[in-house]
Amino acid sequence: MTYNRDNRSLFVLPSTQDHIQGVLNAAVVFVMYGDYECFQSANVYRLIKVAGQQLKVSFGENNLGFIFRHFPQKQIHPHAQRAAEAAEAAAVQGQFWQMHEMLFIHQQELGNGYLVEYANRLGLDISQFLQDLSKGAYVNLINADIEGGLRSGVEAVPALFINGIRYLDRWTVEQIMAAIVAANN
Repeated sequence: MTYNRDNRSLFVLPSTQDHIQGVLNAAVVFVMYGDYECFQSANVYRLIKVAGQQLKVSFGENNLGFIFRHFPQKQIHPHAQRAAEAAEAAAVQGQFWQMHEMLFIHQQELGNGYLVEYANRLGLDISQFLQDLSKGAYVNLINADIEGGLRSGVEAVPALFINGIRYLDRWTVEQIMAAIVAANN
């Protein structure tokens, strides 16, 4: 299969299958491909959160949506795949975003023991969590995210799409806020 590395459009459109903060039919929808062990992914996630919070006042609660998709770079981040699986195992128990935050906060500590500790802190059913991880229950789901990213021209993370178009500007709160305003017009 060949991939268009120059692609600037999102191949897999946002859907109810995605993990979303906000609403799917928001005026501005971010789709971020990220890796829990990637420092830049955590920074971009934080920038988007800050920009979104600052603009909620003028845009309203339901005019911004944020979707996170997995793109673990296993060749350089040995714990990224397992962290993504832990996030999905938490999602089944209704705690995706809580685990998502925990993984980005503790990116230097993503070994199996830490993942179980985070699941425990979130009050997850540990036996179910461990069972899901041991049988690789979410590997195909994560691979589908990776495949969609590759088809959208993603080679490394973080990769951000705003209303389906790849964001290639500078990674600052001001630039992201400007992109949100432009996408809303």
